Amino acid sequence: MHVRRLAPDDAPAYRALMLDAYRDHPDAFTTSAEERAAQPTDWWAWRLAPGDAVAQRVFGAFDGEALLGAAGWSRGDRAKAAHRTELFGMAVVAAARGRGAGRALVEAVLADARAAGALTMTLTVTDGNGTAERLYARCGFVRIGLEPMAVRVGDGFVAKATMWRRLDAAAPEAAAPEAAQTGAAGAAGAAGGSRTRQR
Repeated sequence: MHVRRLAPDDAPAYRALMLDAYRDHPDAFTTSAEERAAQPTDWWAWRLAPGDAVAQRVFGAFDGEALLGAAGWSRGDRAKAAHRTELFGMAVVAAARGRGAGRALVEAVLADARAAGALTMTLTVTDGNGTAERLYARCGFVRIGLEPMAVRVGDGFVAKATMWRRLDAAAPEAAAPEAAQTGAAGAAGAAGGSRTRQR
């Protein structure tokens, strides 16, 4: 297995991967499969635009030519928030889970954002998805809060936990804001869904 940044030529495979993820795990994503299926292939290629100046970058894990999973990072264009980034769109095919693809994707995203000068990264994960939260914790993220009713799924709602880490040399646990402790404690008894988020 190898990980590399996706390019516009990867758009068809990336689209197929993400549409399957949206359909199979509707509680994990803010966007629905129907919304994303309506986007043309050019939109997916735009998401994978090359260069260092783009607002988002997406990485893929491959077994030969087969795309096993993807994850990306993005940041806004405001100068005061240029140090902040967000991990988005984490998805791994069922057959590849437990083989290290998720960890490799997160580490690639972290390394690339760090090299681009970012100082912090956040992500959201569906509350109750212990497998995903443990993966992110192993990669240095700490829970800093919980948003109830974050995503509507059918007739119900799921809560989303926010996780955070620093990208510089400081230890994430030591550098996390005090909210990491209070947020985790307050979320302990909250009801929620499962699985990772991403848009």
